[in-house]
Amino acid sequence: MDPTASGQIEPREPCLSVVMPAYNEQETIEQVLAAVLASPFTAEILVIDDGSTDATREILEKLTDPKIRVLLQPHNQGKGAAIRRGFEEATQPFVIVQDADLEYDPGEFGALLGPLLSGDADVVYGSRFLSDRPHRVLYFWHSVGNRVLTLASNMFTDLNLTDMETCYKVFRREVLQSFTLEENRFGIEPEMTAKIAAGKWRVYEVGISYHGRTYDEGKKIGWKDGVRACYCIVRYSPVGRRFADKKASLG
Repeated sequence: MDPTASGQIEPREPCLSVVMPAYNEQETIEQVLAAVLASPFTAEILVIDDGSTDATREILEKLTDPKIRVLLQPHNQGKGAAIRRGFEEATQPFVIVQDADLEYDPGEFGALLGPLLSGDADVVYGSRFLSDRPHRVLYFWHSVGNRVLTLASNMFTDLNLTDMETCYKVFRREVLQSFTLEENRFGIEPEMTAKIAAGKWRVYEVGISYHGRTYDEGKKIGWKDGVRACYCIVRYSPVGRRFADKKASLG
C-alpha cells in the first residue's frame, strides 16, 4: 500500500502507549500483540487482563518483550475499568486503545497519528463509517445502533462525529490527564466523548478498516450496553452535569 495515498506517515521515534483491555481472548491475544509490536510507533503496550477465565493469563505470563507490561485486574470489572487503569499507567506522549481481538488493524496507527503529529489535533477518532477501506459485513441492526448512539452523542456534545463508539481513539496524554473517567463498561465511550467536547479539545476523524467478529467469535457488547450508553450520553452532557451538581448540593 502507498503510505502517502493511505495517509500513513513515517515515525520519527516510537511515541505511542497502546492500552489493550483483554478478557478471555486466548484465541487472538498473541496475534494482536505481534501486530501491535510490529508498528514502528509502538513504544509500550499495557495489557490489562480483566479477570480472564480462559488461558489468556497463562499466555500473558509467558511474554518476555520489554515493551509489554501486563496489569492484572483482581476480577472482571469491565472494559471501561481496564481502560481507565491503562490510561493511568501510560507514559508516552500519545495513547491509543487497542482491542485484544482482530477487529482493528494496528497497521493503521500511522494514519491515526497523522493529525496529532502535525499539531492539528488533540484527539483522533478512527471512523468505521468514514472510509473506503475493507469492512467485514455483519449485523445491520448493530450498525444502526452505532449510528443512532453517535447521532445522540453529537446532539448533546455539538460534535459532528460519524463513529462515537469506535475503539480507535488516540489522545495526547495531556487530554486524558485533564478529566476523570468513571464508567466501568462500554459507557466509557460516550463519557470520554462528552468530556473531550467539554474540554474543547481539537478532534479529528480518520477512516479505518474494520474486521468485525460475531458473538460466536467472542463479541461481548450487547443491548444493555446500548441502554447504558444512552444514559451516559445524557449523564455526562452539560445538562446532565448540572442536574448531578444540583442534586449533590441538595444533599
